[in-house]
Amino acid sequence: MHVKAKKIAFGGMLLALTIIFMMLGSIIETGTLFLLAAASFFVGIIWREFGAGSGVAFWGAGVLLGLFIAPNKFYVITYAVMGLYILIVEIVWLKLGRMSDRINRKALFWIVKYVVFNLIFLPAVLLFQEVLFVREISGWMSVIVIAAGQVFLFLYDRAYEYFQGVLWNKMRGRLLN
Repeated sequence: MHVKAKKIAFGGMLLALTIIFMMLGSIIETGTLFLLAAASFFVGIIWREFGAGSGVAFWGAGVLLGLFIAPNKFYVITYAVMGLYILIVEIVWLKLGRMSDRINRKALFWIVKYVVFNLIFLPAVLLFQEVLFVREISGWMSVIVIAAGQVFLFLYDRAYEYFQGVLWNKMRGRLLN
């Protein structure tokens, strides 16, 4: 198969899975965050396999197609934010790879991840409480939600690293060759 056609076919397959996962999130309410996280992981696969431009295009296509097809637009927004986080993390990873060895890149990487996440998460929790929680929540509940978000970021990020480092590395030879 021609390389470009293979790339397009593979991207289309992952885009279809992305939309299916978004739609399944509306059906399987208990697994919504898991399904949306899995859908956003596909952004990272396209980024790493085919480059930054393809990754951004895939993310944009997923958001646009989700807005047209997915029944719950809030899940599309959630996917968009998760995918955006993946894109930013991949950009930061590339930039840190070019920095000198005198800097603790791993610590800096985690700091940047938490800063990026909180730049997205904190305004959402503090400014859009009625959308996220149906009503405004108390100060202590906001603190609990923000703390839970930090734990969620850690779990989400570790799952992404595991997916890319272990699961995708096992599957990619079978799917891309």
